[in-house]
Amino acid sequence: MTTHDLTNALEALSVNEHQYAVKGIKRGIERESLRIKSDGVISAKGHPKGVGSALTNGHITTDFSESLLEFITPVSESSTQTLKQLKDLQKFTLEKMGDELLWPISMPCFIEHQDDIVLAQFGDSNTGKMKTLYREGLKNRYGSMMQAIAGVHFNISFPDSLWQSLHTLKQSDASLQDFISDGYLSLIRNFKRELWLISYMFGASPALCNSFLQGRKTDLPFKKLGKGTLYLEVGTALRLGNLGYTNSAQSSLRVMYNSLDEYVAGLKKAINTPSDIYGDLDDYTSKTPKQLNKNILQIENEFYSPIRPKRNAKSGETPTDALLRAGIEYVEIRALDVNPFSEVGIDLEQIHFLDVFLTYCLLKDSPEMDWKEQARSTENLDTVVNQGREAGLMLNFNNGSRSLQSWGDEIFTQLADVAKWMDTAYGVDYYSNTIKRMATWVHNPELTYSGRYVAQLKESGLDNGHFALALANKYKQSHESTDYSEFLKPWLEQQVIVSNEARAAIESADTLTFTAFLDAYFKK
Repeated sequence: MTTHDLTNALEALSVNEHQYAVKGIKRGIERESLRIKSDGVISAKGHPKGVGSALTNGHITTDFSESLLEFITPVSESSTQTLKQLKDLQKFTLEKMGDELLWPISMPCFIEHQDDIVLAQFGDSNTGKMKTLYREGLKNRYGSMMQAIAGVHFNISFPDSLWQSLHTLKQSDASLQDFISDGYLSLIRNFKRELWLISYMFGASPALCNSFLQGRKTDLPFKKLGKGTLYLEVGTALRLGNLGYTNSAQSSLRVMYNSLDEYVAGLKKAINTPSDIYGDLDDYTSKTPKQLNKNILQIENEFYSPIRPKRNAKSGETPTDALLRAGIEYVEIRALDVNPFSEVGIDLEQIHFLDVFLTYCLLKDSPEMDWKEQARSTENLDTVVNQGREAGLMLNFNNGSRSLQSWGDEIFTQLADVAKWMDTAYGVDYYSNTIKRMATWVHNPELTYSGRYVAQLKESGLDNGHFALALANKYKQSHESTDYSEFLKPWLEQQVIVSNEARAAIESADTLTFTAFLDAYFKK
């Protein structure tokens, strides 16, 4: 869609019948954070017993390792409520962690060897053991150090009222659910086209501790700071680059986003195709399994993507089967670094920006995206990851080249129009104010998260690890000094009891051996 087309869409949505249709956006946040000891070294302790079962507590769980916590908010229409919930969950968990701290950045530090990273344990049920064996597979496929990287996942769904308005305005003959699924896929394609902007704005991992490389060679133009810090002078988000949460073995997967059937077929092919790389690792049928199975992906969740179409699955249902059953319900943004300037890992202004940016991605025309275009979008992301704050940086644009600043200015001009429409619908002014302020970052890279992080790191005179450790102590003190607001402590304590009872019930209900359980799972 050209600027003119987007303008037409906003004009059509501004008439009385549709002007409030966008009200009711729902969000949820998943924030990951390593548990560390007071000296910054990764914790070797098990998941804190005081927060309940990692298998069944829907708000406080673990990701890859026992030390990588994950905090999950419920779905809410209020951004401020979501952030307060996130704060309450972290405050409660810190109270159960003794003198341990929450690592406030994405890239891990003070890990001497990947064996120091203990795989997450989920109890003795077949489901719990499957989760741990899946992680064993990730360790043996990609190494544990990569899995110790933390991020923030932002989930968003648009209200039925907006979908109904768009369905009417476009005079679509498709069923509403098919129309919604197609709309979310359009959003995803546009998001991928301009994902580089997210890395430029919010990338906050331009530095890492030398120990992260574990002796690996790299061609990146790192500069050194202190004894153990490597950083990219104009880089933005190492987490999203080749050293970070990527999987070169998946580069051959051609998962496309032009239709739901196409997307699901791509993933199902990957989980049913034997891998040339991992075929020598013993799978669950062996006495000493090193992975769930020998396929390109053990399960669908292994597919690394900066954005995913999602639907809440029923018990025993795979993510793609849930999508096929009832279509796309929301999208999950997985491209956010932990915000080191926020005690909860993300702030309100980021959410306001993402609301506008994702609405823009939805309303803007989104042609089908072939594999070559997907590859170009990945190239642009890599360019910005490694040198996004470089003056005059050029990006690939429609098979030609265009400066980041020129492209960024055009995007922000359109975002301003979307923000104005959203402000009118919500009766606020914060969407326009956020876009106006952040538009200045395009020509002032020192204002971006990575620019600020490098500047503060240099000013502190500290190694990256000690700089982050100081932040961790600061944020712990902040959590200790504030009261619970959304999740009161008695309710959180009740969730601990409920989760432990639920885990015990799952364990006692098992009737199959672990091998038979997985036989049945993979036959589905």
